[in-house]
Amino acid sequence: MAAHKLGENEIAAELESIREWTLVNAKLHREYKFPDFAHAIGFMAGCAPLIEKMNHHPEWFNVYGRVVVDLTTHDSGGVTKRDFELAKILESMAVKLL
Repeated sequence: MAAHKLGENEIAAELESIREWTLVNAKLHREYKFPDFAHAIGFMAGCAPLIEKMNHHPEWFNVYGRVVVDLTTHDSGGVTKRDFELAKILESMAVKLL
């Protein structure tokens, strides 16, 4: 069963807890800027086991020290609580490397 797609007001309220994230093209969006490629890839590799355990995979893109992340729940057709849970996990991992 698909997770509940959040409405605009629910998304706005959730965004208050992760201020670096925004809504872009109906997806949660964040751009991380790490000091170098090793930190960026370290972030992605460090997050991978947690992402796999959650079985909720981001759309992400890396160039040198930059990692761009977009989160959506495809089965639900939009942003769900699972996307916010994953965003918080990513934030907790990023803070160790930024």
